[in-house]
Amino acid sequence: MKKNKFVSIAFTLIVWFLMFYSALPAINVQSQEFWSFAISLIVVAVVINSYSLIKSVVENKEAIPMRERLKQFKKVIIVVFALLIVYGGGTLLSSPILRASAYKNLITVQASDFNDDIKEVNYSQIPLLDKDSAALLSERKMGSMIDMVSQYEVSNFYTQINYKEKPMRVTPLEYGSVVKWLTNRNTGIPAYVQIDMASQDVELIKLDNGIKISPSEHFGRNLDRFLRFRYPTAMFRSKNFEVDDNGTPFWICPVATKKIGLFGGTDIKGAVLLNAITGEHQYYDVSEVPTWVDKVYDADLLVQQYNYFGILTNGYINSIFGQRGCLQTTEGYNYIALEDDVWVYTGITSVTGDESIVGFVLMNQRTKETKYYQISGAKEISAMRSAEGQVQHLGYLATFPLLLNVGGEPSYFLALKDEAGLVKKYAMVNIEKYQIVAIGDSISECDKNYKALLTDSGITTAPIKEESGYSGVIEDVWNVVIDGNTYYYFQISNYNQLFEIAAKEDISVVKMSKGDKVVIQGYSEEKAGIIGISSIQVINDGTGTVEKIPQSVPLTDSVTQDSAEAVNTTNIVNP
Repeated sequence: MKKNKFVSIAFTLIVWFLMFYSALPAINVQSQEFWSFAISLIVVAVVINSYSLIKSVVENKEAIPMRERLKQFKKVIIVVFALLIVYGGGTLLSSPILRASAYKNLITVQASDFNDDIKEVNYSQIPLLDKDSAALLSERKMGSMIDMVSQYEVSNFYTQINYKEKPMRVTPLEYGSVVKWLTNRNTGIPAYVQIDMASQDVELIKLDNGIKISPSEHFGRNLDRFLRFRYPTAMFRSKNFEVDDNGTPFWICPVATKKIGLFGGTDIKGAVLLNAITGEHQYYDVSEVPTWVDKVYDADLLVQQYNYFGILTNGYINSIFGQRGCLQTTEGYNYIALEDDVWVYTGITSVTGDESIVGFVLMNQRTKETKYYQISGAKEISAMRSAEGQVQHLGYLATFPLLLNVGGEPSYFLALKDEAGLVKKYAMVNIEKYQIVAIGDSISECDKNYKALLTDSGITTAPIKEESGYSGVIEDVWNVVIDGNTYYYFQISNYNQLFEIAAKEDISVVKMSKGDKVVIQGYSEEKAGIIGISSIQVINDGTGTVEKIPQSVPLTDSVTQDSAEAVNTTNIVNP
């Protein structure tokens, strides 16, 4: 009998270990997964010992009467029911029904000014691709890597980060199969993919030492298992792949806590930073996370917390019946790079389901700082449908929009993709007047068309001037290609501003050279030291003498030569 009992206990412990090794729950009473796991352990133990009991009774070797054995099982059942009661009570006491005010206070929302926080758009610093487009480009890049494509695949993480002040998505490679893991595990995963979301350049970053810790690993080097055996009580949320300022790959692993009752009020208390190559790891409180980290709070958690704030603002009963002052986020979200951090953007609308927004919020994914902007206008979905309507004959679909400041106007920027997922056109939609929609084959063309519509609609007050205003001798000139179009940038004597004109606007610009006299005809004042022009007269008399032409627009000294050079180096893409 003792032998059978020992075997039964040993077998139970082995099964329990295998269950934990597979499920990897946090050993934490605030984790709902832990409670369900604990109950499942008890159930498994009962099943195993029931089999042992039945076997002993059949063989007539059991000394303990059946009645005594049933009493033991009754105690086990009582324990299971007690756990269920505690679990149910903890769930009820943690619910918004009883703790609406605590849920509302999970996030602090600060009212802010749009034009103060979001500067006018710089297209070299905004993400023009969504996750699906980034994945498509990555797969194409991987297909060209003959030495790797047979062994590795591109993972689906695609974390959006700011890397050296550029919007990037990064994702590691993963083993193609278990067999390929066996043959390559000694060297690890040799590279990760980096996609520039502005220029759409894709680069495979090869590593001197391979990634040893990842979700595609098995046994002790599997990311989840590696973390669980070192942090047994931590409640990890989504794990993010990022790279530091030196390009070293890390896993950023946020650690959650419950702030309301036993199970309610999910928030982030810190994060484990795990070097994906060496396995070195360190826990940081949320206020001490290094600034190069971009994602600690996932977008779903931030949206959930804002919805608690907006819906429960006047109590739980009001959120169900009167719904006075109740607001919620719209159907989707996107990301904006500000101040070297990544912010989640989403519109705010009434819970009654109207098709407009009353404002929008930006939520910092590293610090949870949340800013609200009161701007009424169209919901993102309405803007997407409006843009699709402009190209309905082509059947293109719009991506979820980005929020931009274009000419001081809050504007949606969208990419229009064909059935294959390729970006074919771009669109801009005014938030307050979403019937104002501009389409362009390139970003620059879309921007120009949109600004012209703003001017025609009387929204902006910087119309194109058609009289002569600037004249002088060309001191320097450059021609560059942006989005497949040739642009000429030049400076003329007496002025510090940099002038820009597309070759398709006025073909005579191809004749321009240093020392030519020019008269600018049709221009608009622009920021950052660049003046866009629509036509130019080139007068090459070989003397370099400048004809005195009255200026119709007064010039300011606010733009310096240094600012013009700065714009030249940051905003012009060399061919």
